[in-house]
Amino acid sequence: MKGLRPCSLTESSRATIRDVALLSSLSICTVSRALRGLPNVSEDAQRRVEDAASKLGYRASSAAARLAGGRTGSVAIIVPRATTWFFAQAVEAAEEVFADSGLDSVLISLRGRADVRERIFGDLDALAQRVDGVLLLGVDLCDDEVQALAASPLEVASMGLSGVPWDTVGIDDVQAAHAATSHLLGLGHGEFAILAADEDDRGTVGTSGDRLAGFTQALAEHHLEVHPDRIIKEPSSIEGGYRAMTELIDNRGLPEAVFAACDEAAFGALKALREHGLSAPKDVSLIAIDDHPMSTVLGLTTVAQPVADQAAFAADLLTERLQGRSGAPQDHRLPVALIERKTTRRPRRQP
Repeated sequence: MKGLRPCSLTESSRATIRDVALLSSLSICTVSRALRGLPNVSEDAQRRVEDAASKLGYRASSAAARLAGGRTGSVAIIVPRATTWFFAQAVEAAEEVFADSGLDSVLISLRGRADVRERIFGDLDALAQRVDGVLLLGVDLCDDEVQALAASPLEVASMGLSGVPWDTVGIDDVQAAHAATSHLLGLGHGEFAILAADEDDRGTVGTSGDRLAGFTQALAEHHLEVHPDRIIKEPSSIEGGYRAMTELIDNRGLPEAVFAACDEAAFGALKALREHGLSAPKDVSLIAIDDHPMSTVLGLTTVAQPVADQAAFAADLLTERLQGRSGAPQDHRLPVALIERKTTRRPRRQP
């Protein structure tokens, strides 16, 4: 699905929580807490948020306000799996925003099971008896599921989707992969492989295609391309990254640089390198996307994405819809940042 054109302040008369975050140079999670007068916000941060909100004319949703025409006061947070770091971070941030707004959260994990998915999306009227809105965190949807949600009585918002008929928040995965690959190119690498997510691993948002596109675009700008044998697809997990890197080492040849589509895949790749008596960056430069907390411990160079901020922003947008906000759907892309650590360096062939 093609992404909607991002909405900016100049295109809308209404400031968003992201605008306040940008002007105050604080995270969306911090801004959300400050706007609602919650603890654990410094006096300086509180002042900066209040100043930014005043300049922008931003009005936070009232925590005491009940839903406009709502029935249950509850929302469902739907995730592919609830046990991974990425989704745990996202769920916690979303739950905090909903709780601050007086809403109860119902967590639904699809657990990678087709029967659970069919039960949820196949009977949205039943779900609407339990909740008034749905927040999708990293859940891939087929066209029929999009249409069913759009036709349901539920308010919907999402994190990670694009081109959907409701409010959504995410990152530009093409740009993130392009930034990661450009870093490797800037170091002087000329041979590449990508540990891409398996598109058949249904359930999570299909970012693999966008990240592969960003990777190949960056190479093409330098008149390079990756050999098809060095595009290895496995699930986005430590185990998947381990299998992918093992296959690369054993059967396809280790290049100068490897781009892993997520940090957890990179962790598995590091394990495979170690078991083969190799390491990064001595034998190969390795970069990924996410900025998992373990990336700091392992010294992984990565492109950081604001996981909690994406979820908090999407939850805030859904809350406002439930409290009566109208208008066209908004598609917000949050910025990413390259964090250079210890797993990338110039190739040894260079002087």
